[in-house]
Amino acid sequence: MAQTVNWGVLSTAKIGREKVIPGMQKGQVSRVLGIASRDQATAEAAAQSLGIPRAYGSYEALLADPDIHAIYNPLPNHLHVPWSIRALEAGKHVLCEKPVALNAEEARTLLAARDRSGLIVAEAFMVRYTPWWHRVRQLAQEGRLGRVGAIQTAFTYFLDDPTNIRNDPSIGGGGLMDIGCYAIATARYVFGAEPLRVSSLIERDPTMGTDRLTSAVLQFPDGHLTFTCSTQLAPHQRVTIMGTKARIEVIIPFNAPPDAPCRILIDDGEALDGSGATPEDFAVTDQYTEQGDAVSRAILGEAPLEFPLEDAIANMRVIDAVFRSAETGGWETP
Repeated sequence: MAQTVNWGVLSTAKIGREKVIPGMQKGQVSRVLGIASRDQATAEAAAQSLGIPRAYGSYEALLADPDIHAIYNPLPNHLHVPWSIRALEAGKHVLCEKPVALNAEEARTLLAARDRSGLIVAEAFMVRYTPWWHRVRQLAQEGRLGRVGAIQTAFTYFLDDPTNIRNDPSIGGGGLMDIGCYAIATARYVFGAEPLRVSSLIERDPTMGTDRLTSAVLQFPDGHLTFTCSTQLAPHQRVTIMGTKARIEVIIPFNAPPDAPCRILIDDGEALDGSGATPEDFAVTDQYTEQGDAVSRAILGEAPLEFPLEDAIANMRVIDAVFRSAETGGWETP
């Protein structure tokens, strides 16, 4: 039997309970051994419902457990760097939810801690571990679409509850940090390059102050990304990658179901209603399982970490530039 990595989870956050932990529990080399809360009863309830062997009444207790090899950090954005650094100082590898920090400057403090520790730190962009996104990048880069000139991304949901942490700008809430980061990361993934400059518009909620509607244009060396993300529009997500010969449409690009096949469409445009598109279907895949095992294999030394912390910092620099452009009204360089 292959060696496994024992994971501990810092907090009983919803994304962990509902998506990441169930996914990791199906992994070949990932074992979720413990979960921590600031309240012992809360931790025990989560552990019991998820079938996790150990529960801790504090984050410190989890980090002190010598049987935990790595931690998954789904805490609110402002706690990503502080608790990831504490995990590294306790000798634990880290998988941290996106975005990895509040800004690139803060992310660089995590990079320094990683370098001091010699441990692995990865950002949890699960989409890049899926077979459909691998296929999208392959098709784009091998020339099936011709020269890829444009990527258009939409990612929206409706959430106007002022008590929800995603609507608190003081701790990193808002649409760009929560979901716009996916548009940036996947465009960088497909283009295989970094954007040269950024221009954006941001509309903020008049009461909460969060960016509830963000649109941006990113100029890459060989093409453009245009994206819109919103926390106060009807739920929708779609990515279209357009080349000189054909386009790819990713039907559910980000919140892919863990229990149903996923699909992309390849369309040469001969029928403008899309009826000539060729579908490619992919077997049921839990992207959180794939992410967990990829990071676990890197920890075990079985495979390199494809997306190290430097990639997360590069994505954070672009997010920073999008925010700056909305303030200055001009182009900004990441």
